[in-house]
Amino acid sequence: MMLNLHSYYSLRFGTLSLENLIEGMLANGYDTAVLTDINNSTGSLDFLCLGMKSGLNILAGMEFRNEDQLLYIGIAKNNEGFRQLNEFMTAANRERAEAGRDKTILTIEAPYMDQVYFVYPYRSKSISALRENEFIGIRPSELNLIRLEPASNLERYVILAPVTFQPGDYKFHCQLRAINHNLLFSQLEPRMVAAKNEVFIPKVKLLELYRDFPTLIRNTNKLLGSCSFDFDFKTIKNKQTFTGNRTNDRQLLHKYTLDGFMRRYSRADKVAADRIKRELEIIENLNFSSYFLITDDICRYARGKDYHYVGRGSGANSAVAYCLGITDVDPIELNLPFERFLNPKRQSPPDFDIDFSWNERDDIYDYIFNRYQTGNTALMGAMSTFRNRSILRELGKVYGLPKAEIDRLVHEPEHMLNRNEVTNTILSVYNRMADFPNQRTIHASGVLISELPLTSYCALDYPPKGLPTMQFDMYTAEAIGFEKFDILSQRGIGHIKDCREIVKQNRGITIDTSNPKRFFKDPKIADQLRSSNTIGCFYIESPAMRQLIMKLRCDDYLTLVAASSIIRPGVASSGMMAEFIKRHHDPSKVVYPHPVFKEQLEETYGVMVYQEDVMKIGNAYGGLDMADADVLRRMMSGKYRSKDHLIEIEDKFFSHCKKMGYPETTSREIWRQMESFAGYSFNKAHSASFAVESYQSLFLKTYYPQEFMVAVLNNYGGFYNPKVYVNEAKRAGATINLPCVNKSVYNTTIYGSDIFLGFDALQNMNAEIAYRIPEERKANGEYKSLENFVLRTGVTLEHLIILIRVGALRFIGQGKKELLWEAHMLLSKDKKADTGPILFESTNRKPVLPKLVTSVLEDYYDEIELIGFIVSGSMFDLAKSDYRGDAKAADLINHVGKTIRMVGDFVVEKYVRTKNDKLMKFGTFLDVNGEFFDTVHFPPSLAAYPLRGAGLYLIEGRVVVEFGCPAIDVIRCAKMPIKPDPRSI
Repeated sequence: MMLNLHSYYSLRFGTLSLENLIEGMLANGYDTAVLTDINNSTGSLDFLCLGMKSGLNILAGMEFRNEDQLLYIGIAKNNEGFRQLNEFMTAANRERAEAGRDKTILTIEAPYMDQVYFVYPYRSKSISALRENEFIGIRPSELNLIRLEPASNLERYVILAPVTFQPGDYKFHCQLRAINHNLLFSQLEPRMVAAKNEVFIPKVKLLELYRDFPTLIRNTNKLLGSCSFDFDFKTIKNKQTFTGNRTNDRQLLHKYTLDGFMRRYSRADKVAADRIKRELEIIENLNFSSYFLITDDICRYARGKDYHYVGRGSGANSAVAYCLGITDVDPIELNLPFERFLNPKRQSPPDFDIDFSWNERDDIYDYIFNRYQTGNTALMGAMSTFRNRSILRELGKVYGLPKAEIDRLVHEPEHMLNRNEVTNTILSVYNRMADFPNQRTIHASGVLISELPLTSYCALDYPPKGLPTMQFDMYTAEAIGFEKFDILSQRGIGHIKDCREIVKQNRGITIDTSNPKRFFKDPKIADQLRSSNTIGCFYIESPAMRQLIMKLRCDDYLTLVAASSIIRPGVASSGMMAEFIKRHHDPSKVVYPHPVFKEQLEETYGVMVYQEDVMKIGNAYGGLDMADADVLRRMMSGKYRSKDHLIEIEDKFFSHCKKMGYPETTSREIWRQMESFAGYSFNKAHSASFAVESYQSLFLKTYYPQEFMVAVLNNYGGFYNPKVYVNEAKRAGATINLPCVNKSVYNTTIYGSDIFLGFDALQNMNAEIAYRIPEERKANGEYKSLENFVLRTGVTLEHLIILIRVGALRFIGQGKKELLWEAHMLLSKDKKADTGPILFESTNRKPVLPKLVTSVLEDYYDEIELIGFIVSGSMFDLAKSDYRGDAKAADLINHVGKTIRMVGDFVVEKYVRTKNDKLMKFGTFLDVNGEFFDTVHFPPSLAAYPLRGAGLYLIEGRVVVEFGCPAIDVIRCAKMPIKPDPRSI
């Protein structure tokens, strides 16, 4: 018997994991317990699963609190009672969201639930007011208080022995409570923390404590004995049918697939027909027809709205998905095994990943939540944990450390001043808190669509996004049989769609980016790719990716697919990325460890590049069937919580190797390579999907570079800040104009080759004003004067000053300083006009001002302050020195081995750790011509000459080249002095 267990899912309260609770029950002689986490049921199903494996009787419940006030504890009589508890908590969370409150407020008394028992704390409710399903819980410390009460009272009492922490964890519990309340540790009040005795008491000792109250023991046993909690972990929990019955689902899926087959393949393509027939059989046998049809339904809606999307992930291994239009990757052409996505031995469900534009995903969510049954659809939850710096910062605040000392503890943990009593206390609990649950949050993309109400599985939260969200994460969802739908967003898709629209407006040309296979053979796109001129293009614009493309001299689809995977940490850090590049340039020197590698991995020169390669080698070398090979891949990549039940696959692998007479050392080395590789690689379908989108972006950048850069800016960039994309537009021949009240709209626009930055580029511009300016201009024509502009827009003085300083009213033909004088005359706070809109233009003569001196340097500094970078020039125009170095980026390759100096405008940096755990950096800069060059800062030079953020640097170093890609191995570097703002002198 045990009524009240708290796990660490009672956030910032409990300190015990679910495994700790199971161990505690077994160690202390309990066979029955109720998990009653505070205001949530996150761990209920996982705890039940663990308990079943340990032979324990686990019951479901929930403890309800308003902040620190314990109201009552609900114990489910059965699964329906569990649902009722979840419904109650969900309704309260929904009410909080609708009312706009910060906290959920529960009723002081529990509502009646016919399948739930409620236990109130002692003296919180009179016995006469108890319903038949309600009891009073008596803690061991309260036994003396009831000794003289009448026997009739005892009939309504049960044992209440909460468990919240281990015996040595009370201080840790208090630290968590202080973090939760954002208080100093010393400021905690008794009501904010649990009692010190909320630990496991051996069952024998507990019964001894209650020996004088056999009625309470009997009542407790009777209550627990009447409860049960059972759950089917094997059946799929998703919506079972799309049409209403499985026969119709199967027929509809066959019809849609056949329609797509006629578009995607030739009628006479027997290979494709056989593959699709086999896939459809597996899909039907595993009852996945509805999952495919629901995904297809979402994609059809998107196509109907002209939303560009990308289906990726393991779903792109399916020819059926390709025929339906869920993906644009042909798995037959790329030899992608369907078993990587779906196979009869797969113990956890697969999912489709569908990327939408960042500004269209919410509409997709609205469609899904409106299309599918309310209460049966929710976002996937996630659990954020205490990690690294956050632990030190939270505990530092709890113990009152000043910010400077916390920063030192975070950034310089070995500093001698970090050795004192307080910091020792903080560091002593650091490992205990690492990866400890902190807050429930939302999964980045997952959506669940259930056959039963989702409250059958847990309570739902209503976070700020406003959509119901599961209280458990994707791992629990997988364990209980859910296939989630991953509805992701990215800005790269917005680039593609918006660019098409901008080209149509600017050039009157309608372009189509569908059927991307045609881009793979385009020689102009190949040249663009080979030269790594890929800024703005999804997934291939980062410095590391551009360098890899250059090293590979990549100019075709299959090589780009491989590049998307070999840049991943596992392949790169193992040295296999460099090996792949060598073999790519000279395949004749490839040495295969076994003939199977040549047979299966010749396309990638014997290097395991994709997750599917693990499956291929497991199958062809280790004798596993493809289904077992996929289980092996998932085990190695950490997709299983427990690897115990997969040991048999390892035995199968090595038994087959022994049977085939393979050298054991070779087999062990191959196994080691597979294991070290699988956790970091992409699956090939994922890489292929990324490469398709990259080619669509490349097509637009190649043929419509100016419009493409406008689209990138309007989707708020990608890997780089806007300065880089403005520079790219200049390199493409565009003239970049500062915002103008008679030309600009809210975001960036293009007229011919003239690009006008939008008002959204201004860092402190009110959005309402930014939209109002072009709307008023469209309705009533161009602005005629400053006063006319103020009259029509009602702009405030603050925002008018911003617009004048950035040159947005340059059409007037007056200098900025003259306009600022006039602005203050019009909207001075001393004038009555500031209290309301100006109704008529003034007829007063403007004062004659003396000639006001101005400087282009002032304009540059205005642009830096208001936009973040110089638009009408560059940082080189601010340099005090005219020196620009010994070389430019374009001719670096001609200086290999030489020590040179270059001047660069800082773009971005990347931290990495050496094998000796020393810090080094890779830098990226622009030269005076706006061309990129890269730098390498090894630990000694970095320590002596650190990079200090944005600015112009004089860099001295030796030019090195790797596979034709030059860089500067930095010896020393420093920021160059720049001309000051004349107004500050």
